Amino acid sequence: MLRVSTASLNPFRGVGRNLTRGKLQPEGAADDIPGRKSWAEPNNREFPRSAEGHYRRVAFPLLPQSAIFHLQSPWPMDTRHIADLLQPFLAAPVPATASEELSFRAGLSLREPALSGSRRETAVLSETQLQNISMYIDILLRWNERINLTAVRQPEHIVTRHFGESLFAAYHLFPDPRVRTDTPAAGPQYERSERLPAPSVLDIGSGAGFPGLPLKIWAPEIHLTLIESNHKKATFLREVIRALTLTDVDVFPGRAENFVADADAIPPDLAGKHISKPSPPSGNVVTLRAVERFDSALPVAARLVSPGGRLVLLIGQSQISRALALAPDFRWQDPLPIPLSSARVLLVGVRSF
Repeated sequence: MLRVSTASLNPFRGVGRNLTRGKLQPEGAADDIPGRKSWAEPNNREFPRSAEGHYRRVAFPLLPQSAIFHLQSPWPMDTRHIADLLQPFLAAPVPATASEELSFRAGLSLREPALSGSRRETAVLSETQLQNISMYIDILLRWNERINLTAVRQPEHIVTRHFGESLFAAYHLFPDPRVRTDTPAAGPQYERSERLPAPSVLDIGSGAGFPGLPLKIWAPEIHLTLIESNHKKATFLREVIRALTLTDVDVFPGRAENFVADADAIPPDLAGKHISKPSPPSGNVVTLRAVERFDSALPVAARLVSPGGRLVLLIGQSQISRALALAPDFRWQDPLPIPLSSARVLLVGVRSF
């Protein structure tokens, strides 16, 4: 028999009356619960009070499985299942030459490199990356019961809708030479010394951390700054960073308009909590996804892109023309349709020097 404190079931007020038919414990079998309110109605006489006026604990013969799931995810999502769900998002054309891919990675080329025939290659996530995604999902599901982080509730849909879209952008922004095949057509594998310097990424309106944190999981060498004005969501982001032991990640708890390099802009009570001086004040890559007031957010994001840097938008097809009009100083690449979506695209613009 599962013993449940009435206070622990606060999130399930809507199903409370169906759960109050359990057998009451014998007198003295449970301690009083001082200072806590029952999720039942105050006038519900099925919950006896002690002499001090506190409700007693109640033992329920059976707790619905849905309530158990929402209280806490019963087990982490299987990493092999995550890998299968992400496979469509990590298939990309194989470039013909190493120089073409280096130009594309540097933002100097407006199109993806030419293909070697029709051959495509699927990137493979490491077991550590998949475990981080599984842990991230578990934390997201539990926190989502307390604050509104995402309207997507099913773990599989979270993988395809949030992680898939974010990693699709990551693979096109930071192609990983270690997953490529060493063939004459594809060109040689890159040495570590040939890699470009680690870019600085600014994720504006991070919310639940997409696409910023998946970008970091994909490319650990980047310096990432998450800009989120909602302090509860910023606290969630710091919790994910701590749980996944991510390094070189900052959380700026404010609006993008107020993002500055001066560390004095960070409230003193938040100092040292995964927040450091956000340097530089502009980014090689600035990302924008699912933000409110798109027309006002995009010009702010554009101003934060360093010369020669990239502005990365994960938007609907209907927003493409508006984006081009709001950021005329960018050279825009052709939009890339996001797999498993009929309307979502990845749109990347390169800022002129």
